[in-house]
Amino acid sequence: MQINTNTVDQYIAQLPENRQEIIRLLRNTILSNIPKGFEEVISYGMIGYVVPHSLYPGGYHCNPKLPLPFMNLASQKNFVTIYHMGIYANKELMDWFINEYPKYFKTKLDMGKGCIRFKKPDQIPYQLIGELAGKITVKEWINEYELNLKT
Repeated sequence: MQINTNTVDQYIAQLPENRQEIIRLLRNTILSNIPKGFEEVISYGMIGYVVPHSLYPGGYHCNPKLPLPFMNLASQKNFVTIYHMGIYANKELMDWFINEYPKYFKTKLDMGKGCIRFKKPDQIPYQLIGELAGKITVKEWINEYELNLKT
Protein backbone atom coordinates (compact mmCIF):
# COMPACT_ATOMS: atom_id res chain seq x y z
CA MET A 1 0.00 0.00 0.00
CA GLN A 2 1.84 3.07 -1.21
CA ILE A 3 0.61 6.44 -0.04
CA ASN A 4 0.99 9.40 -2.37
CA THR A 5 2.46 12.25 -0.33
CA ASN A 6 5.50 14.47 0.03
CA THR A 7 5.76 14.70 3.82
CA VAL A 8 6.01 12.24 6.67
CA ASP A 9 3.17 13.92 8.57
CA GLN A 10 0.89 13.59 5.53
CA TYR A 11 1.91 9.94 5.18
CA ILE A 12 0.91 9.22 8.77
CA ALA A 13 -2.32 11.22 8.51
CA GLN A 14 -3.46 9.09 5.56
CA LEU A 15 -3.10 5.84 7.49
CA PRO A 16 -5.99 4.11 9.25
CA GLU A 17 -6.21 5.28 12.88
CA ASN A 18 -5.05 1.93 14.28
CA ARG A 19 -1.82 2.21 12.25
CA GLN A 20 -1.05 5.87 12.93
CA GLU A 21 0.08 5.30 16.52
CA ILE A 22 2.23 2.29 15.58
CA ILE A 23 3.98 4.22 12.81
CA ARG A 24 4.45 7.25 15.09
CA LEU A 25 6.03 5.05 17.78
CA LEU A 26 8.34 3.35 15.29
CA ARG A 27 9.24 6.68 13.71
CA ASN A 28 10.09 8.19 17.10
CA THR A 29 12.10 5.10 18.01
CA ILE A 30 14.11 5.35 14.80
CA LEU A 31 14.61 9.12 15.08
CA SER A 32 15.79 8.75 18.68
CA ASN A 33 18.42 6.19 17.73
CA ILE A 34 19.53 6.67 14.13
CA PRO A 35 23.00 8.23 13.91
CA LYS A 36 23.45 11.85 12.90
CA GLY A 37 23.61 12.45 9.17
CA PHE A 38 20.72 10.32 7.97
CA GLU A 39 17.78 12.34 6.70
CA GLU A 40 14.09 11.51 7.03
CA VAL A 41 12.20 11.76 3.72
CA ILE A 42 9.38 10.18 1.78
CA SER A 43 11.10 7.55 -0.34
CA TYR A 44 9.43 4.96 -2.55
CA GLY A 45 6.05 5.96 -1.09
CA MET A 46 7.21 5.20 2.47
CA ILE A 47 8.95 6.97 5.31
CA GLY A 48 12.62 6.73 4.45
CA TYR A 49 15.93 7.37 6.17
CA VAL A 50 18.58 8.16 3.60
CA VAL A 51 22.10 9.47 3.15
CA PRO A 52 21.45 12.86 1.54
CA HIS A 53 23.24 13.92 -1.63
CA SER A 54 25.10 16.53 0.43
CA LEU A 55 26.94 13.64 2.15
CA TYR A 56 26.96 11.17 -0.74
CA PRO A 57 26.62 13.02 -4.06
CA GLY A 58 26.59 9.84 -6.15
CA GLY A 59 23.20 8.82 -4.77
CA TYR A 60 21.69 5.40 -5.24
CA HIS A 61 23.19 3.33 -8.07
CA CYS A 62 19.75 2.27 -9.36
CA ASN A 63 18.79 5.91 -9.74
CA PRO A 64 21.55 8.43 -8.87
CA LYS A 65 18.93 11.20 -8.62
CA LEU A 66 17.71 9.51 -5.43
CA PRO A 67 19.66 9.72 -2.18
CA LEU A 68 21.28 6.55 -0.89
CA PRO A 69 18.57 4.60 1.00
CA PHE A 70 19.26 3.10 4.40
CA MET A 71 15.99 2.32 6.15
CA ASN A 72 12.28 2.57 5.37
CA LEU A 73 9.13 2.31 7.44
CA ALA A 74 5.80 1.40 5.85
CA SER A 75 2.25 0.47 6.65
CA GLN A 76 1.27 -2.33 4.29
CA LYS A 77 -2.16 -3.94 3.92
CA ASN A 78 -1.61 -6.75 6.45
CA PHE A 79 1.45 -5.62 8.38
CA VAL A 80 3.90 -2.91 9.28
CA THR A 81 7.27 -3.28 7.60
CA ILE A 82 10.76 -2.03 8.28
CA TYR A 83 13.18 -2.25 5.40
CA HIS A 84 16.81 -2.08 6.48
CA MET A 85 19.48 -2.07 3.81
CA GLY A 86 22.19 -2.73 6.40
CA ILE A 87 20.63 -6.09 7.26
CA TYR A 88 20.48 -6.89 3.56
CA ALA A 89 24.14 -5.99 3.02
CA ASN A 90 25.71 -7.23 6.24
CA LYS A 91 25.28 -10.86 7.30
CA GLU A 92 26.71 -10.18 10.76
CA LEU A 93 24.07 -7.52 11.36
CA MET A 94 21.33 -9.83 10.11
CA ASP A 95 22.57 -12.64 12.36
CA TRP A 96 22.67 -10.24 15.33
CA PHE A 97 19.06 -9.18 14.74
CA ILE A 98 17.84 -12.77 14.27
CA ASN A 99 19.58 -13.81 17.51
CA GLU A 100 18.26 -10.82 19.49
CA TYR A 101 14.63 -11.03 18.38
CA PRO A 102 13.73 -14.10 20.53
CA LYS A 103 14.78 -12.14 23.63
CA TYR A 104 11.73 -9.93 23.00
CA PHE A 105 9.13 -12.34 21.57
CA LYS A 106 8.86 -16.10 21.24
CA THR A 107 6.86 -15.82 18.02
CA LYS A 108 8.52 -16.62 14.72
CA LEU A 109 10.33 -13.68 13.16
CA ASP A 110 8.73 -12.74 9.82
CA MET A 111 11.69 -11.49 7.84
CA GLY A 112 12.96 -11.37 4.28
CA LYS A 113 16.44 -10.39 3.09
CA GLY A 114 16.04 -6.76 4.04
CA CYS A 115 12.52 -6.47 5.41
CA ILE A 116 11.03 -7.18 8.80
CA ARG A 117 7.24 -7.61 8.92
CA PHE A 118 5.05 -7.14 11.98
CA LYS A 119 1.48 -8.42 11.75
CA LYS A 120 0.60 -7.88 15.41
CA PRO A 121 1.15 -4.42 16.90
CA ASP A 122 1.76 -5.85 20.36
CA GLN A 123 4.69 -7.86 19.01
CA ILE A 124 6.85 -5.02 17.75
CA PRO A 125 10.16 -4.90 19.64
CA TYR A 126 10.57 -1.10 19.68
CA GLN A 127 13.75 -1.23 21.76
CA LEU A 128 15.33 -3.73 19.37
CA ILE A 129 14.32 -1.61 16.35
CA GLY A 130 15.95 1.36 18.06
CA GLU A 131 19.15 -0.62 18.54
CA LEU A 132 19.07 -1.72 14.92
CA ALA A 133 18.59 1.87 13.72
CA GLY A 134 21.66 2.94 15.69
CA LYS A 135 24.00 0.13 14.66
CA ILE A 136 25.46 1.77 11.53
CA THR A 137 26.73 5.32 11.08
CA VAL A 138 26.41 7.19 7.79
CA LYS A 139 30.10 6.65 7.08
CA GLU A 140 29.87 2.93 7.86
CA TRP A 141 26.80 2.59 5.64
CA ILE A 142 28.49 4.34 2.72
CA ASN A 143 31.51 2.04 3.10
CA GLU A 144 29.29 -1.07 3.33
CA TYR A 145 27.27 0.06 0.33
CA GLU A 146 30.35 0.71 -1.79
CA LEU A 147 31.88 -2.64 -0.85
CA ASN A 148 28.80 -4.80 -1.32
CA LEU A 149 25.98 -3.25 -3.25
CA LYS A 150 27.17 -0.65 -5.68
CA THR A 151 27.60 -2.00 -9.18
